[in-house]
Amino acid sequence: MTVFWSIFIIVLVVIQVVGALWMLQSYTTVAKADAEADTTGHVWDADLREYNKPLPRWWLILFWLTAVFTVVYLAIYPGFGSFGGVTGWTQNSQYDQEVAAAEARYGDIFAAFAGMSLQDMSQDADAVRLGRNLYLNNCATCHGSDARGAKGFPNLTDNDWIYGGTPAAIQLSISNGRIGVMPGLGAALGDQGLDEVVAHVLSLSGREADAGLAQAGATRYAQLCIACHAPDGRGVAAVGGPNLTDDIWLHGSRPEDIRAVIADGKVNQMPAQRDLLTEDRIRTLVAYVLSLSRGN
Repeated sequence: MTVFWSIFIIVLVVIQVVGALWMLQSYTTVAKADAEADTTGHVWDADLREYNKPLPRWWLILFWLTAVFTVVYLAIYPGFGSFGGVTGWTQNSQYDQEVAAAEARYGDIFAAFAGMSLQDMSQDADAVRLGRNLYLNNCATCHGSDARGAKGFPNLTDNDWIYGGTPAAIQLSISNGRIGVMPGLGAALGDQGLDEVVAHVLSLSGREADAGLAQAGATRYAQLCIACHAPDGRGVAAVGGPNLTDDIWLHGSRPEDIRAVIADGKVNQMPAQRDLLTEDRIRTLVAYVLSLSRGN
């Protein structure tokens, strides 16, 4: 915060506090002799007048206590320009303290699995239970409480992995996050080309499609799509190219959904968790995710 804005805020706060106290005092000093005669000038129904009476003493005390609270609060916590308060409190420091306290309390629980492999952890009931708690707090918003995902959010209970389903790949996805980019090809393909590629993509997963359009689409697919989805359509995990042969569709399986993705492209982001969760917690979370898809 610059010096100007700091001074501006300080002056504004002082004016508001002093002004409020002056107004409070001015409305509580009506002379007793004039109390009955002093009105606000508002009259209703010919003889119903609004009097300007002093505030009740208990009410006045409460207002003064709020003023005292304001001064004490601004002395302890930030809010008075660039003055940080005598305690030096910040929301970041409080967060760090809470994280440190949580780590001191629960860190050993997660560290107990440090010597186990992720595969072994995925079959350990205690590790899976801890991982499920982490999942519900950090992942259920996108992937659902049952981990079956939704349109645009991957299902974690099957064996379809865009970036690979090995323990190391899953751990990398959770730790570092992912940004998947499908470029829009509508301008390059045109309407006819889009129909052809959609037909070819449908045929890759064994779905019914016009044979002529699918054959023409195979040529266009070879020109524009194999770098990410591979010549056989099974995808390239290194670049996040989805498998097009398994009839699992992240953004919808209808022909019009597939056409929209090809024409307009898509950008999906999996947020990185390494700044929110410790390494031990991430491993426990990976173990839970592995347990979900085991045997599917």
